Amino acid sequence: MHGVDTILNVAGSVALLLWGVRMVRTGLTRAFGATLRRAIGLCSRNRLTAFAGGVGLTGLLQSSTATALLLASFAGRGLISLPIALAVMLGANVGTTLTSQVLSFDLGWLSPLMIAVGVISFLSSDSDRPRHLGRVAIGLGLMLLSLHLLTQATEPLQTSPSFIALLAGMQDEYVIAAILGTLATWFVHSSLSMVLLVMSFASSGIVSQPLALALVIGANIGGALAPYMDQSATDIEARRVPLANLISRLLIGLAFLPFLVPVSHGLGLLEPAAARVAVNFHTLFSLVAAVVFLPLTDPMANLCRRLVPSKPLTDDPGQPRHLDPNVLDTPTEALACAMRETLNLGDKVADMLRQTMTVFEQNDQKGVRTIEHADNAIDRLYEAIKLYLIQVSRNDLGEEESRRYVEILTFTTNLEHIGDIIDKSLMELANKKIKNRYAFSPEGLAELKAFHARVLENLQLALNVFTTRDLALARRLVAEKTSVREAEAKAADNHFARLRQGRPESIETSSIHMDVIRDLKRINGHVTSVAYPILEAAGELAETRLRDTNDPLVRAATGSQG
Repeated sequence: MHGVDTILNVAGSVALLLWGVRMVRTGLTRAFGATLRRAIGLCSRNRLTAFAGGVGLTGLLQSSTATALLLASFAGRGLISLPIALAVMLGANVGTTLTSQVLSFDLGWLSPLMIAVGVISFLSSDSDRPRHLGRVAIGLGLMLLSLHLLTQATEPLQTSPSFIALLAGMQDEYVIAAILGTLATWFVHSSLSMVLLVMSFASSGIVSQPLALALVIGANIGGALAPYMDQSATDIEARRVPLANLISRLLIGLAFLPFLVPVSHGLGLLEPAAARVAVNFHTLFSLVAAVVFLPLTDPMANLCRRLVPSKPLTDDPGQPRHLDPNVLDTPTEALACAMRETLNLGDKVADMLRQTMTVFEQNDQKGVRTIEHADNAIDRLYEAIKLYLIQVSRNDLGEEESRRYVEILTFTTNLEHIGDIIDKSLMELANKKIKNRYAFSPEGLAELKAFHARVLENLQLALNVFTTRDLALARRLVAEKTSVREAEAKAADNHFARLRQGRPESIETSSIHMDVIRDLKRINGHVTSVAYPILEAAGELAETRLRDTNDPLVRAATGSQG
Protein backbone atom coordinates (compact mmCIF):
# COMPACT_ATOMS: atom_id res chain seq x y z
CA MET A 1 0.00 0.00 0.00
CA HIS A 2 2.91 2.30 0.77
CA GLY A 3 4.26 1.77 -2.75
CA VAL A 4 0.88 2.67 -4.26
CA ASP A 5 0.83 5.92 -2.25
CA THR A 6 4.30 6.79 -3.54
CA ILE A 7 3.32 6.18 -7.16
CA LEU A 8 0.15 8.26 -6.78
CA ASN A 9 2.05 11.11 -5.12
CA VAL A 10 4.69 11.15 -7.85
CA ALA A 11 2.06 10.96 -10.62
CA GLY A 12 0.03 13.73 -9.03
CA SER A 13 3.08 15.96 -8.62
CA VAL A 14 4.14 15.44 -12.24
CA ALA A 15 0.58 16.14 -13.41
CA LEU A 16 0.53 19.35 -11.40
CA LEU A 17 3.87 20.36 -12.94
CA LEU A 18 2.53 19.74 -16.46
CA TRP A 19 -0.61 21.70 -15.71
CA GLY A 20 1.41 24.61 -14.36
CA VAL A 21 3.55 24.70 -17.51
CA ARG A 22 0.41 24.63 -19.65
CA MET A 23 -1.22 27.46 -17.68
CA VAL A 24 1.84 29.68 -18.15
CA ARG A 25 2.01 28.94 -21.88
CA THR A 26 -1.70 29.43 -22.59
CA GLY A 27 -1.89 32.54 -20.40
CA LEU A 28 0.98 34.22 -22.24
CA THR A 29 -0.21 33.21 -25.71
CA ARG A 30 -3.72 34.47 -25.00
CA ALA A 31 -2.48 37.73 -23.49
CA PHE A 32 0.30 38.46 -25.98
CA GLY A 33 -0.15 35.92 -28.80
CA ALA A 34 -0.30 38.43 -31.65
CA THR A 35 2.49 40.52 -30.11
CA LEU A 36 4.76 37.48 -29.80
CA ARG A 37 4.16 36.59 -33.43
CA ARG A 38 5.02 40.11 -34.54
CA ALA A 39 8.16 39.93 -32.40
CA ILE A 40 9.29 36.85 -34.30
CA GLY A 41 8.82 38.72 -37.56
CA LEU A 42 10.90 41.65 -36.31
CA CYS A 43 13.71 39.36 -35.13
CA SER A 44 13.93 37.47 -38.41
CA ARG A 45 16.37 39.83 -40.13
CA ASN A 46 19.45 37.63 -39.68
CA ARG A 47 20.55 34.53 -37.80
CA LEU A 48 21.84 36.37 -34.70
CA THR A 49 18.70 38.46 -34.14
CA ALA A 50 16.60 35.36 -34.87
CA PHE A 51 18.58 33.40 -32.27
CA ALA A 52 18.12 36.19 -29.69
CA GLY A 53 14.39 36.35 -30.48
CA GLY A 54 14.08 32.60 -29.92
CA VAL A 55 15.78 32.88 -26.53
CA GLY A 56 13.45 35.65 -25.39
CA LEU A 57 10.28 34.10 -26.79
CA THR A 58 10.79 30.70 -25.23
CA GLY A 59 11.98 32.24 -21.98
CA LEU A 60 8.46 33.69 -21.79
CA LEU A 61 6.48 30.75 -23.16
CA GLN A 62 8.51 28.20 -21.15
CA SER A 63 8.02 25.68 -23.93
CA SER A 64 10.31 25.05 -26.87
CA THR A 65 7.57 22.74 -28.17
CA ALA A 66 5.15 25.67 -28.39
CA THR A 67 7.80 27.75 -30.17
CA ALA A 68 8.53 24.90 -32.61
CA LEU A 69 4.84 24.57 -33.49
CA LEU A 70 4.57 28.33 -33.92
CA LEU A 71 7.61 28.43 -36.23
CA ALA A 72 6.30 25.44 -38.20
CA SER A 73 3.08 27.36 -38.79
CA PHE A 74 5.02 30.42 -39.97
CA ALA A 75 7.20 28.32 -42.30
CA GLY A 76 4.17 26.48 -43.66
CA ARG A 77 2.56 29.79 -44.64
CA GLY A 78 5.79 31.17 -46.12
CA LEU A 79 6.07 33.90 -43.46
CA ILE A 80 9.61 32.95 -42.43
CA SER A 81 12.46 31.30 -44.32
CA LEU A 82 13.63 27.88 -43.19
CA PRO A 83 17.24 28.91 -42.21
CA ILE A 84 15.92 31.81 -40.10
CA ALA A 85 13.34 29.52 -38.48
CA LEU A 86 16.14 27.12 -37.55
CA ALA A 87 18.08 29.98 -35.95
CA VAL A 88 15.02 30.97 -33.92
CA MET A 89 14.62 27.35 -32.86
CA LEU A 90 18.22 27.13 -31.66
CA GLY A 91 17.58 30.21 -29.54
CA ALA A 92 14.32 28.69 -28.30
CA ASN A 93 16.18 25.64 -27.01
CA VAL A 94 18.48 27.90 -25.01
CA GLY A 95 15.52 29.96 -23.80
CA THR A 96 13.72 26.97 -22.34
CA THR A 97 16.77 26.26 -20.13
CA LEU A 98 16.40 29.65 -18.42
CA THR A 99 13.25 28.57 -16.63
CA SER A 100 14.83 25.32 -15.45
CA GLN A 101 17.78 27.36 -14.11
CA VAL A 102 15.45 29.57 -12.09
CA LEU A 103 13.34 26.70 -10.78
CA SER A 104 16.39 24.70 -9.71
CA PHE A 105 16.87 27.09 -6.78
CA ASP A 106 14.88 26.84 -3.54
CA LEU A 107 11.97 29.16 -4.22
CA GLY A 108 9.34 27.39 -2.14
CA TRP A 109 8.34 30.64 -0.44
CA LEU A 110 7.39 32.09 -3.84
CA SER A 111 4.78 29.46 -4.65
CA PRO A 112 1.95 30.60 -2.32
CA LEU A 113 2.68 34.25 -3.18
CA MET A 114 2.38 33.62 -6.95
CA ILE A 115 -0.82 31.58 -6.54
CA ALA A 116 -2.39 34.24 -4.32
CA VAL A 117 -1.47 37.08 -6.69
CA GLY A 118 -2.72 35.07 -9.67
CA VAL A 119 -6.07 34.20 -8.09
CA ILE A 120 -6.65 37.80 -7.01
CA SER A 121 -5.80 39.08 -10.51
CA PHE A 122 -8.01 36.45 -12.16
CA LEU A 123 -11.07 37.04 -9.95
CA SER A 124 -10.87 40.80 -9.54
CA SER A 125 -10.94 41.75 -13.22
CA ASP A 126 -13.42 41.27 -16.03
CA SER A 127 -10.98 42.19 -18.81
CA ASP A 128 -9.09 39.45 -20.61
CA ARG A 129 -5.44 40.48 -20.22
CA PRO A 130 -5.35 40.73 -16.38
CA ARG A 131 -7.13 37.37 -16.19
CA HIS A 132 -4.61 35.78 -18.55
CA LEU A 133 -1.69 37.24 -16.58
CA GLY A 134 -3.33 35.90 -13.42
CA ARG A 135 -3.35 32.51 -15.10
CA VAL A 136 0.40 32.88 -15.73
CA ALA A 137 1.06 33.67 -12.05
CA ILE A 138 -1.04 30.71 -10.92
CA GLY A 139 0.83 28.45 -13.32
CA LEU A 140 4.23 29.56 -11.99
CA GLY A 141 3.03 29.00 -8.44
CA LEU A 142 1.78 25.53 -9.28
CA MET A 143 5.10 24.65 -10.93
CA LEU A 144 7.02 25.65 -7.79
CA LEU A 145 4.54 23.81 -5.58
CA SER A 146 4.76 20.67 -7.72
CA LEU A 147 8.56 20.59 -7.41
CA HIS A 148 8.25 20.75 -3.62
CA LEU A 149 5.67 17.96 -3.63
CA LEU A 150 7.75 15.92 -6.06
CA THR A 151 10.78 16.07 -3.76
CA GLN A 152 8.67 14.81 -0.87
CA ALA A 153 6.98 12.13 -3.03
CA THR A 154 10.28 10.66 -4.24
CA GLU A 155 11.86 10.35 -0.79
CA PRO A 156 10.46 6.81 -0.22
CA LEU A 157 12.03 5.73 -3.52
CA GLN A 158 15.49 6.19 -2.05
CA THR A 159 14.88 3.20 0.22
CA SER A 160 12.70 1.15 -2.14
CA PRO A 161 14.55 -2.13 -2.92
CA SER A 162 12.78 -2.73 -6.25
CA PHE A 163 13.37 0.82 -7.51
CA ILE A 164 17.01 0.75 -6.40
CA ALA A 165 17.47 -2.59 -8.16
CA LEU A 166 15.93 -1.16 -11.35
CA LEU A 167 18.25 1.82 -11.33
CA ALA A 168 21.24 -0.34 -10.44
CA GLY A 169 20.73 -2.28 -13.62
CA MET A 170 20.62 0.99 -15.58
CA GLN A 171 23.53 2.84 -14.01
CA ASP A 172 25.85 2.22 -16.95
CA GLU A 173 23.17 1.83 -19.64
CA TYR A 174 23.18 5.45 -20.74
CA VAL A 175 21.75 4.71 -24.18
CA ILE A 176 18.74 2.96 -22.65
CA ALA A 177 18.31 5.85 -20.19
CA ALA A 178 18.39 8.37 -23.04
CA ILE A 179 15.78 6.36 -24.96
CA LEU A 180 13.53 6.19 -21.87
CA GLY A 181 13.96 9.92 -21.34
CA THR A 182 13.06 10.55 -24.99
CA LEU A 183 9.89 8.46 -24.81
CA ALA A 184 8.81 9.97 -21.48
CA THR A 185 9.32 13.51 -22.76
CA TRP A 186 7.46 12.78 -25.99
CA PHE A 187 4.59 11.40 -23.91
CA VAL A 188 4.28 14.47 -21.65
CA HIS A 189 5.17 16.98 -24.43
CA SER A 190 7.36 19.03 -22.09
CA SER A 191 11.16 18.83 -21.93
CA LEU A 192 11.08 21.39 -19.09
CA SER A 193 8.90 19.14 -16.95
CA MET A 194 11.13 16.13 -17.66
CA VAL A 195 14.33 18.02 -16.80
CA LEU A 196 12.81 19.26 -13.55
CA LEU A 197 11.75 15.68 -12.73
CA VAL A 198 15.29 14.43 -13.38
CA MET A 199 16.60 17.29 -11.27
CA SER A 200 14.36 16.14 -8.43
CA PHE A 201 15.56 12.54 -8.76
CA ALA A 202 19.20 13.67 -8.82
CA SER A 203 18.84 15.91 -5.76
CA SER A 204 17.25 13.01 -3.85
CA GLY A 205 20.13 10.71 -4.78
CA ILE A 206 17.84 8.32 -6.65
CA VAL A 207 19.92 8.50 -9.84
CA SER A 208 23.65 8.98 -10.32
CA GLN A 209 24.90 12.14 -11.99
CA PRO A 210 25.92 10.46 -15.31
CA LEU A 211 22.55 8.69 -15.45
CA ALA A 212 20.78 12.01 -14.80
CA LEU A 213 22.70 13.53 -17.70
CA ALA A 214 21.63 10.65 -19.97
CA LEU A 215 18.02 11.28 -19.01
CA VAL A 216 18.50 14.99 -19.76
CA ILE A 217 19.78 14.06 -23.24
CA GLY A 218 16.59 12.05 -23.70
CA ALA A 219 14.54 15.02 -22.52
CA ASN A 220 16.18 17.24 -25.14
CA ILE A 221 15.63 14.73 -27.95
CA GLY A 222 12.05 14.01 -26.81
CA GLY A 223 11.32 17.73 -26.66
CA ALA A 224 12.23 17.92 -30.35
CA LEU A 225 10.42 14.69 -31.25
CA ALA A 226 7.04 15.89 -29.92
CA PRO A 227 6.56 18.86 -32.30
CA TYR A 228 7.85 16.81 -35.25
CA MET A 229 5.25 14.12 -34.59
CA ASP A 230 2.56 16.77 -34.10
CA GLN A 231 3.37 18.22 -37.53
CA SER A 232 3.53 14.86 -39.34
CA ALA A 233 0.22 15.45 -41.12
CA THR A 234 0.74 19.12 -41.99
CA ASP A 235 2.34 20.89 -44.94
CA ILE A 236 5.82 19.84 -46.07
CA GLU A 237 7.28 23.28 -45.28
CA ALA A 238 5.85 23.14 -41.76
CA ARG A 239 7.42 19.74 -41.07
CA ARG A 240 10.96 20.81 -41.98
CA VAL A 241 11.46 23.14 -38.98
CA PRO A 242 10.84 20.50 -36.26
CA LEU A 243 12.76 17.95 -38.36
CA ALA A 244 15.88 20.16 -38.39
CA ASN A 245 15.53 20.72 -34.66
CA LEU A 246 15.20 16.97 -34.07
CA ILE A 247 18.30 16.21 -36.18
CA SER A 248 20.42 18.80 -34.37
CA ARG A 249 19.33 17.57 -30.90
CA LEU A 250 19.91 13.96 -31.87
CA LEU A 251 23.42 14.61 -33.19
CA ILE A 252 24.46 16.62 -30.12
CA GLY A 253 22.98 13.94 -27.86
CA LEU A 254 24.94 11.18 -29.59
CA ALA A 255 28.09 13.27 -29.33
CA PHE A 256 27.67 13.71 -25.55
CA LEU A 257 26.75 10.10 -24.69
CA PRO A 258 30.31 8.66 -24.58
CA PHE A 259 31.54 11.49 -22.31
CA LEU A 260 28.83 11.65 -19.63
CA VAL A 261 31.13 10.65 -16.75
CA PRO A 262 33.87 13.28 -17.41
CA VAL A 263 31.21 15.91 -18.24
CA SER A 264 29.41 15.25 -14.96
CA HIS A 265 32.71 15.52 -13.07
CA GLY A 266 33.54 18.79 -14.83
CA LEU A 267 30.13 20.31 -14.09
CA GLY A 268 30.40 19.08 -10.51
CA LEU A 269 33.53 21.18 -10.04
CA LEU A 270 31.50 24.28 -10.92
CA GLU A 271 28.51 23.46 -8.71
CA PRO A 272 28.63 20.20 -6.78
CA ALA A 273 24.87 19.96 -6.04
CA ALA A 274 23.45 17.07 -8.09
CA ALA A 275 20.36 19.05 -9.11
CA ARG A 276 22.51 21.91 -10.38
CA VAL A 277 24.70 19.52 -12.38
CA ALA A 278 21.63 18.18 -14.22
CA VAL A 279 20.24 21.66 -14.93
CA ASN A 280 23.61 23.08 -15.99
CA PHE A 281 24.07 20.19 -18.42
CA HIS A 282 20.65 20.99 -19.87
CA THR A 283 21.86 24.54 -20.56
CA LEU A 284 25.25 23.31 -21.84
CA PHE A 285 23.50 20.94 -24.26
CA SER A 286 21.52 23.77 -25.87
CA LEU A 287 24.50 26.15 -25.95
CA VAL A 288 26.68 23.58 -27.71
CA ALA A 289 23.91 22.89 -30.23
CA ALA A 290 23.63 26.63 -30.91
CA VAL A 291 27.40 27.07 -31.37
CA VAL A 292 27.63 24.09 -33.72
CA PHE A 293 24.52 24.60 -35.84
CA LEU A 294 23.99 28.36 -35.93
CA PRO A 295 26.63 28.73 -38.71
CA LEU A 296 25.12 25.70 -40.45
CA THR A 297 21.50 26.76 -40.78
CA ASP A 298 21.70 26.94 -44.60
CA PRO A 299 23.21 23.43 -45.05
CA MET A 300 20.74 22.07 -42.47
CA ALA A 301 17.85 23.66 -44.38
CA ASN A 302 19.10 22.06 -47.61
CA LEU A 303 19.36 18.68 -45.88
CA CYS A 304 15.77 18.93 -44.62
CA ARG A 305 14.57 19.87 -48.11
CA ARG A 306 16.24 16.70 -49.42
CA LEU A 307 14.82 14.52 -46.65
CA VAL A 308 11.33 16.03 -46.97
CA PRO A 309 11.03 17.08 -50.62
CA SER A 310 8.17 19.27 -51.79
CA LYS A 311 5.23 17.54 -53.39
CA PRO A 312 3.77 18.66 -56.71
CA LEU A 313 1.23 21.39 -56.11
CA THR A 314 -2.37 20.19 -56.22
CA ASP A 315 -5.28 22.57 -56.12
CA ASP A 316 -7.69 20.80 -53.76
CA PRO A 317 -10.69 23.12 -53.27
CA GLY A 318 -11.74 21.15 -50.19
CA GLN A 319 -8.43 21.75 -48.41
CA PRO A 320 -8.62 24.54 -45.79
CA ARG A 321 -6.15 27.39 -46.28
CA HIS A 322 -6.48 29.50 -43.16
CA LEU A 323 -7.18 27.13 -40.23
CA ASP A 324 -3.94 27.50 -38.29
CA PRO A 325 -3.80 24.82 -35.53
CA ASN A 326 -1.00 26.67 -33.74
CA VAL A 327 -3.20 29.59 -32.66
CA LEU A 328 -5.94 27.49 -31.03
CA ASP A 329 -4.78 28.69 -27.60
CA THR A 330 -5.55 32.26 -28.69
CA PRO A 331 -9.34 32.23 -29.31
CA THR A 332 -9.51 35.70 -30.88
CA GLU A 333 -6.89 34.82 -33.48
CA ALA A 334 -8.28 31.33 -34.05
CA LEU A 335 -11.77 32.75 -34.66
CA ALA A 336 -10.25 35.17 -37.17
CA CYS A 337 -8.74 32.17 -38.99
CA ALA A 338 -12.13 30.46 -38.98
CA MET A 339 -13.77 33.61 -40.32
CA ARG A 340 -11.28 33.82 -43.22
CA GLU A 341 -11.92 30.17 -44.06
CA THR A 342 -15.68 30.78 -43.92
CA LEU A 343 -15.28 33.56 -46.47
CA ASN A 344 -13.34 31.10 -48.63
CA LEU A 345 -16.24 28.67 -48.24
CA GLY A 346 -18.70 31.44 -49.13
CA ASP A 347 -16.80 32.26 -52.33
CA LYS A 348 -16.96 28.61 -53.41
CA VAL A 349 -20.71 28.45 -52.70
CA ALA A 350 -21.19 31.67 -54.69
CA ASP A 351 -19.31 30.09 -57.61
CA MET A 352 -21.64 27.08 -57.44
CA LEU A 353 -24.71 29.29 -57.42
CA ARG A 354 -23.33 31.39 -60.28
CA GLN A 355 -22.82 28.28 -62.45
CA THR A 356 -26.32 26.99 -61.72
CA MET A 357 -28.14 29.27 -64.13
CA THR A 358 -25.61 28.50 -66.88
CA VAL A 359 -26.45 24.81 -66.49
CA PHE A 360 -30.19 25.50 -66.87
CA GLU A 361 -29.75 27.91 -69.75
CA GLN A 362 -27.33 25.79 -71.80
CA ASN A 363 -28.40 22.27 -70.72
CA ASP A 364 -24.78 21.77 -69.63
CA GLN A 365 -24.37 18.18 -68.41
CA LYS A 366 -20.66 18.76 -67.77
CA GLY A 367 -21.58 21.72 -65.58
CA VAL A 368 -23.81 19.44 -63.49
CA ARG A 369 -20.84 17.17 -62.74
CA THR A 370 -18.64 20.18 -61.97
CA ILE A 371 -21.17 21.41 -59.40
CA GLU A 372 -21.41 17.94 -57.86
CA HIS A 373 -17.63 17.87 -57.36
CA ALA A 374 -17.73 21.41 -55.97
CA ASP A 375 -20.34 20.37 -53.38
CA ASN A 376 -18.11 17.49 -52.24
CA ALA A 377 -15.27 19.98 -51.70
CA ILE A 378 -17.61 22.31 -49.82
CA ASP A 379 -18.69 19.46 -47.54
CA ARG A 380 -15.05 18.69 -46.68
CA LEU A 381 -14.26 22.34 -46.08
CA TYR A 382 -17.33 22.72 -43.86
CA GLU A 383 -16.29 19.71 -41.78
CA ALA A 384 -12.79 21.17 -41.35
CA ILE A 385 -14.19 24.53 -40.16
CA LYS A 386 -16.64 22.86 -37.82
CA LEU A 387 -13.99 20.65 -36.19
CA TYR A 388 -11.65 23.65 -35.89
CA LEU A 389 -14.36 25.67 -34.14
CA ILE A 390 -15.02 22.80 -31.75
CA GLN A 391 -11.34 22.87 -30.79
CA VAL A 392 -11.53 26.64 -30.28
CA SER A 393 -14.60 26.25 -28.05
CA ARG A 394 -12.59 24.16 -25.57
CA ASN A 395 -10.92 27.40 -24.43
CA ASP A 396 -12.51 29.81 -21.98
CA LEU A 397 -14.27 32.13 -24.44
CA GLY A 398 -15.33 35.62 -23.49
CA GLU A 399 -18.81 36.93 -24.22
CA GLU A 400 -17.84 38.53 -27.54
CA GLU A 401 -15.79 35.47 -28.56
CA SER A 402 -18.70 33.16 -27.75
CA ARG A 403 -21.05 35.29 -29.85
CA ARG A 404 -18.63 35.30 -32.78
CA TYR A 405 -18.14 31.54 -32.45
CA VAL A 406 -21.89 30.96 -32.77
CA GLU A 407 -22.16 33.36 -35.72
CA ILE A 408 -19.37 31.63 -37.64
CA LEU A 409 -20.69 28.14 -36.94
CA THR A 410 -24.24 29.13 -37.91
CA PHE A 411 -23.18 30.85 -41.13
CA THR A 412 -20.94 27.97 -42.24
CA THR A 413 -23.83 25.57 -41.62
CA ASN A 414 -26.14 27.71 -43.74
CA LEU A 415 -23.55 27.88 -46.52
CA GLU A 416 -23.24 24.10 -46.47
CA HIS A 417 -27.05 23.80 -46.70
CA ILE A 418 -27.01 26.10 -49.74
CA GLY A 419 -24.48 23.82 -51.41
CA ASP A 420 -26.74 20.84 -50.71
CA ILE A 421 -29.77 22.61 -52.19
CA ILE A 422 -27.82 23.41 -55.34
CA ASP A 423 -26.40 19.90 -55.71
CA LYS A 424 -29.24 17.69 -54.47
CA SER A 425 -32.24 19.69 -55.67
CA LEU A 426 -31.41 22.22 -58.38
CA MET A 427 -29.06 19.87 -60.24
CA GLU A 428 -31.70 17.13 -60.09
CA LEU A 429 -34.11 19.55 -61.76
CA ALA A 430 -31.42 20.43 -64.31
CA ASN A 431 -30.87 16.74 -65.10
CA LYS A 432 -34.61 16.30 -65.62
CA LYS A 433 -34.70 19.27 -67.99
CA ILE A 434 -31.64 18.00 -69.93
CA LYS A 435 -32.93 14.42 -70.14
CA ASN A 436 -36.31 15.47 -71.52
CA ARG A 437 -34.83 18.22 -73.70
CA TYR A 438 -37.17 20.81 -72.25
CA ALA A 439 -36.73 24.53 -72.89
CA PHE A 440 -38.02 27.46 -70.86
CA SER A 441 -40.04 30.11 -72.61
CA PRO A 442 -38.03 33.28 -73.27
CA GLU A 443 -40.09 35.15 -70.66
CA GLY A 444 -39.77 32.33 -68.12
CA LEU A 445 -36.01 32.10 -68.59
CA ALA A 446 -35.66 35.87 -68.19
CA GLU A 447 -37.63 35.72 -64.92
CA LEU A 448 -35.50 32.86 -63.58
CA LYS A 449 -32.30 34.69 -64.47
CA ALA A 450 -33.49 37.87 -62.77
CA PHE A 451 -34.58 35.97 -59.66
CA HIS A 452 -31.29 34.03 -59.61
CA ALA A 453 -29.25 37.25 -60.00
CA ARG A 454 -31.12 38.78 -57.06
CA VAL A 455 -30.36 35.81 -54.80
CA LEU A 456 -26.71 35.80 -55.91
CA GLU A 457 -26.43 39.51 -55.06
CA ASN A 458 -27.90 38.78 -51.64
CA LEU A 459 -25.31 36.07 -51.07
CA GLN A 460 -22.53 38.56 -51.81
CA LEU A 461 -24.21 41.04 -49.46
CA ALA A 462 -24.41 38.35 -46.77
CA LEU A 463 -20.66 37.75 -47.01
CA ASN A 464 -20.11 41.48 -46.51
CA VAL A 465 -22.47 41.51 -43.54
CA PHE A 466 -20.64 38.55 -42.02
CA THR A 467 -17.29 40.31 -42.45
CA THR A 468 -18.21 43.80 -41.29
CA ARG A 469 -21.18 43.12 -38.94
CA ASP A 470 -22.50 46.45 -40.19
CA LEU A 471 -26.04 47.21 -38.96
CA ALA A 472 -27.09 49.13 -42.08
CA LEU A 473 -26.03 46.26 -44.33
CA ALA A 474 -27.76 43.76 -42.02
CA ARG A 475 -31.03 45.72 -42.16
CA ARG A 476 -30.76 45.91 -45.95
CA LEU A 477 -30.22 42.15 -46.19
CA VAL A 478 -33.29 41.38 -44.06
CA ALA A 479 -35.35 43.82 -46.12
CA GLU A 480 -34.33 41.86 -49.22
CA LYS A 481 -36.10 38.81 -47.80
CA THR A 482 -39.43 40.60 -48.19
CA SER A 483 -38.49 41.78 -51.67
CA VAL A 484 -37.59 38.23 -52.71
CA ARG A 485 -40.92 36.96 -51.38
CA GLU A 486 -42.74 39.57 -53.45
CA ALA A 487 -40.62 38.71 -56.51
CA GLU A 488 -41.55 35.04 -56.04
CA ALA A 489 -45.25 35.85 -56.00
CA LYS A 490 -44.93 38.01 -59.11
CA ALA A 491 -42.96 35.31 -60.96
CA ALA A 492 -45.62 32.73 -60.05
CA ASP A 493 -48.43 35.02 -61.33
CA ASN A 494 -46.59 35.58 -64.61
CA HIS A 495 -45.99 31.85 -65.01
CA PHE A 496 -49.66 30.99 -64.39
CA ALA A 497 -50.65 33.64 -66.91
CA ARG A 498 -48.51 31.90 -69.55
CA LEU A 499 -50.12 28.58 -68.63
CA ARG A 500 -53.57 30.07 -69.20
CA GLN A 501 -52.34 31.23 -72.61
CA GLY A 502 -51.44 27.61 -73.42
CA ARG A 503 -47.73 28.27 -74.02
CA PRO A 504 -46.18 24.82 -74.77
CA GLU A 505 -42.78 25.60 -73.21
CA SER A 506 -44.42 26.84 -70.01
CA ILE A 507 -46.64 23.76 -69.78
CA GLU A 508 -43.65 21.38 -70.26
CA THR A 509 -41.41 23.10 -67.72
CA SER A 510 -44.05 24.23 -65.23
CA SER A 511 -43.01 22.00 -62.32
CA ILE A 512 -39.30 22.60 -62.98
CA HIS A 513 -39.85 26.36 -63.24
CA MET A 514 -41.74 26.59 -59.94
CA ASP A 515 -39.32 24.26 -58.12
CA VAL A 516 -36.33 26.35 -59.23
CA ILE A 517 -38.03 29.47 -57.85
CA ARG A 518 -38.79 27.61 -54.62
CA ASP A 519 -35.19 26.41 -54.21
CA LEU A 520 -33.76 29.84 -54.92
CA LYS A 521 -36.07 31.28 -52.28
CA ARG A 522 -34.87 28.63 -49.81
CA ILE A 523 -31.29 29.62 -50.59
CA ASN A 524 -32.16 33.25 -49.96
CA GLY A 525 -33.58 32.28 -46.57
CA HIS A 526 -30.27 30.68 -45.58
CA VAL A 527 -28.43 33.72 -46.93
CA THR A 528 -30.35 36.30 -44.90
CA SER A 529 -30.01 34.34 -41.64
CA VAL A 530 -26.53 35.84 -41.12
CA ALA A 531 -28.10 39.24 -40.38
CA TYR A 532 -30.35 38.15 -37.51
CA PRO A 533 -27.71 37.61 -34.76
CA ILE A 534 -26.23 41.02 -35.58
CA LEU A 535 -29.58 42.78 -35.42
CA GLU A 536 -30.57 40.86 -32.29
CA ALA A 537 -27.38 41.87 -30.50
CA ALA A 538 -28.13 45.50 -31.39
CA GLY A 539 -31.71 45.16 -30.10
CA GLU A 540 -33.22 45.84 -33.52
CA LEU A 541 -35.36 42.70 -33.86
CA ALA A 542 -38.98 42.51 -32.79
CA GLU A 543 -39.91 39.51 -30.66
CA THR A 544 -42.61 38.39 -33.11
CA ARG A 545 -43.89 39.18 -36.58
CA LEU A 546 -47.53 38.71 -35.44
CA ARG A 547 -49.57 41.86 -35.14
CA ASP A 548 -50.94 42.87 -31.77
CA THR A 549 -54.35 41.23 -31.15
CA ASN A 550 -55.55 44.50 -29.58
CA ASP A 551 -55.20 46.13 -32.99
CA PRO A 552 -58.80 46.97 -34.13
CA LEU A 553 -58.06 45.70 -37.65
CA VAL A 554 -56.97 42.31 -36.29
CA ARG A 555 -60.02 42.09 -34.02
CA ALA A 556 -62.33 42.92 -36.90
CA ALA A 557 -60.69 40.34 -39.17
CA THR A 558 -60.94 37.58 -36.55
CA GLY A 559 -64.42 38.50 -35.39
CA SER A 560 -63.22 39.07 -31.84
CA GLN A 561 -65.56 41.04 -29.57
CA GLY A 562 -62.81 41.97 -27.15
